[in-house]
Amino acid sequence: MQLNLKPISKACIAEAISKAEVYRYLNEPGEAESICRDILSEQADNQTALRLLGLAITDQFTGAVSDRYSEADLLFRGLTSEYERVYHLGILQERKAKAQLRAGRPPHNVYPIFAEAMVLFEAAEKIRPPDNDESILRWNRCVRLLQSRPAYEWTKEMEEFDASEGPPV
Repeated sequence: MQLNLKPISKACIAEAISKAEVYRYLNEPGEAESICRDILSEQADNQTALRLLGLAITDQFTGAVSDRYSEADLLFRGLTSEYERVYHLGILQERKAKAQLRAGRPPHNVYPIFAEAMVLFEAAEKIRPPDNDESILRWNRCVRLLQSRPAYEWTKEMEEFDASEGPPV
């Protein structure tokens, strides 16, 4: 049997997007990813499918080197709305940091990733549409995550490294 992907019809793209969203809500990001790829094969610039595909990829982050950070980054950089692009690049960094924490990476190694997410959320806040506080909500979540551990855990190794260099000469 020959295995070839079958194209979807352009008339069904809206319904396919709805299905991709449902699969993300059901915590089945692989299903959502597959649907988004079908949509993008028919409509390469479909902004909703690009966004959903990037999010479905970030839903699969485990903190391993095999996580597809670069692929998600490329997808989010393809968003034409500056706000959407900046906001979703912040989401990418936040999810990368959270996945690495779950994988047991030391907080001091993860802190710069959270910091980058917060820089992006702050930039998104400055250009957000009226009555849209999602970048503020993401910023606040990052702050709460950082506050959930003692401050010394985020800088512990850096301080130890500085101390090991000895006093200035």
